[in-house]
Amino acid sequence: MKSVIVGTAGHIDHGKTALVKALTGIDADRLAEEKRRGITIDIGFAHLDLRAPGGETLHLGFVDVPGHERFVRNMLAGVGGIDLVLLVIAADESIKPQTREHFDICRLLSVRRGITVRTKSDAVDAETLDVVKLEVGEFLRGSFLDPAQSPIVAVSSLTGAGLPELKQALAKVAAEVPAKDSEALARLPIDRVFTMKGFGTVITGTLVAGTIQKEDELEVFPGGKRVRVRGLQVHGEQPSTAMAGQRTALNLAGVTVEELARGMTLVPPDTFYSTQRIDVRLSLLPSAKPMKDRARVHLHAYTAETIGEVALLDQKVVQPGSSAYAQLRMAQAALLLPGDRFILRQFSPVVTIGGGYVLNAAMPIRKKKEVAFLKLLDGADPQGVLTARIARQTGEGRTVAQLVAETGWPSATILRHLNESLRGAQILQLGERFLHISAVDDLKGRIIGLVETFHKQNPLVTGLSKEQLREIAAVPAEVLAGLLDLLAKERKLETAGELVRLPGRGVVMKDDEAESKKIIEQAFASAGLQTPALNNVLAGLKVDKTRAYKIVTLMLRDKVLVKVSEELVFHQSALVELRKQLTAYKAKSTTAGVAKIDVAKFKELTGVSRKYAIPLLEYLDREHVTRRVGDERIIL
Repeated sequence: MKSVIVGTAGHIDHGKTALVKALTGIDADRLAEEKRRGITIDIGFAHLDLRAPGGETLHLGFVDVPGHERFVRNMLAGVGGIDLVLLVIAADESIKPQTREHFDICRLLSVRRGITVRTKSDAVDAETLDVVKLEVGEFLRGSFLDPAQSPIVAVSSLTGAGLPELKQALAKVAAEVPAKDSEALARLPIDRVFTMKGFGTVITGTLVAGTIQKEDELEVFPGGKRVRVRGLQVHGEQPSTAMAGQRTALNLAGVTVEELARGMTLVPPDTFYSTQRIDVRLSLLPSAKPMKDRARVHLHAYTAETIGEVALLDQKVVQPGSSAYAQLRMAQAALLLPGDRFILRQFSPVVTIGGGYVLNAAMPIRKKKEVAFLKLLDGADPQGVLTARIARQTGEGRTVAQLVAETGWPSATILRHLNESLRGAQILQLGERFLHISAVDDLKGRIIGLVETFHKQNPLVTGLSKEQLREIAAVPAEVLAGLLDLLAKERKLETAGELVRLPGRGVVMKDDEAESKKIIEQAFASAGLQTPALNNVLAGLKVDKTRAYKIVTLMLRDKVLVKVSEELVFHQSALVELRKQLTAYKAKSTTAGVAKIDVAKFKELTGVSRKYAIPLLEYLDREHVTRRVGDERIIL
């Protein structure tokens, strides 16, 4: 069953609510004050099933909106997710101020389908009805409701005249509405919050994308509160799943009524993040005044409403009837994604002046020169959008999860579009990150430059550690690993364990340096655990002190020598032999599966003094060869 959301629009007292009731049998005015005053104050809801011309069942959800100018903000909360509009114009009054404003709003929201309904046809004669039809036709000419392509139906909610024809027209237009994407990530803007006795917290909204099932965990934006779907209802029924395009009520666990409000949005957890800045393409109505940079406005998107400031990016003033790139800086955080439409109303007096669509909400631009990035996004195909977003993050690229948060597309969709770029070598994958080929080339050159600089500054050191290189280059570890693999295949760099160096750039020593290195190694290797003082060994060398310490640094990096404490350095062979001694001691001394040794027994086993024993035992603890328990060590 296809679900379609139908919204009403039109001036106050032109019969929108009466029309919905005549079509569905449901009174959308639910508030006592609405019934007392005889006007619609807040959005109301109804539903109707119709048979499409092709035999398909259509489930129509109606969103009835207020027509009074004081309640346009409520109208905007209801009209954001509609698929088609019923533009209601009373035959006895014709076109009025809110007829024009509501119609402008529908065009700014890019509503593409609808029906014009001349209500109260029983209140005028046939000649007047024809005159109104001509006036309305002229008003709508050139729009999505142009009479040449969209029906104008005369009805009387009181007598029922014209209702069969309207239902027939509704079925035809609704059948042409493209089905919403149920495979997309779920988004449900909240328009009502209330408590139901025996159930607890209930919210309603139009599910604009994806699906929601019973027991799903969702996240509330803004705020990040986690909730669980205890139950759901769609048009009075209780299915297991709510689908995109349906009016949906959710019974939520884990949250109180006080923690929710109209304007919040329910989405899958750990997927999106809200923002107070969005980059947009906005358009002003021809009837609006020129808009200056930093103008304050009322911003409406789906059910959310907030105050915002318009920072123009490519011009200083937007003229009526023209468009511009801008950044909207909002007083309150909201969850908006590329492609979402919004309405702008003047700060004071509050009238509708324009609207537009979101280009970028995640990581909004910081400099006006980045407007080129927004122009790339505007109108690009999905592959182009992803390429632009990846290319923008030159040093770290983007992960699939980050691209999901930035675009709102499911990961499968993103990977499908990325495959084309990967095949064309325009995008490269390093670990879980995707980088543009130009960024990879720049990073490769930078990495080589850093290693070359290191070699010049440290001629006696074998290479630069990967961790040190990562910190200097300021790139994620997986990106560095991928870059090093590429550079190794190209034979521009080589790695030796944790060290990175230029090919063939092992340390080349002068004769006196090579001789000194040999003397140092022999001195420590022959000493075993009775290691000599480092300064005493270095004092007998032919090289100067600075070069001598560089040689020692090299030997420490290559693990030929091991620094156990600030004062004690051992040859690695001595420490290997020590481990063998402990292994043999453990085999002989194990009791109840545990072998222990104290300082006295350690001194006896190794033949070293306490000066050496304590640092050696602490070293063994760090190496997880032993573990201290009180005054003893357990040999692991």
